[in-house]
Amino acid sequence: MNLLQPIDKLAWLHIHQRKLLAVRSFGKALYYLPGGKRDTGETDAQALIREIQEELSVDLTPNSLCYAGSFQAQAHGKANGVMVNLTCYYAEYNGSLFPASEIEEIRWINSHDVSISSTATLMILTQLKDQNLID
Repeated sequence: MNLLQPIDKLAWLHIHQRKLLAVRSFGKALYYLPGGKRDTGETDAQALIREIQEELSVDLTPNSLCYAGSFQAQAHGKANGVMVNLTCYYAEYNGSLFPASEIEEIRWINSHDVSISSTATLMILTQLKDQNLID
């Protein structure tokens, strides 16, 4: 039996004016949450701070990191059954948001942006809407 290995990722949830920050990589159509995978030996905080600096050119404030929840969904663009496990955090930041590395575009989305959001992002948008944090 061949078990499909889940993709383990960290994500930053940043809400501004009742919209959630999302990013789109070069050559991709859908938006997802900024963040990424841990390097060997990294804590969640270390990995998320590094990934956000690489992708968005800002520095998360380490002592402001706050666990927001964990989500599992079909990984976009992967074989059926390959799941992405997202561990999400809120955090304050310093600097100006600017796309870098593989990120082509930053966009503020809400629960109406179904057609442009990855499956995992849709799950999180639904929860944030249910919590009355976004429109």
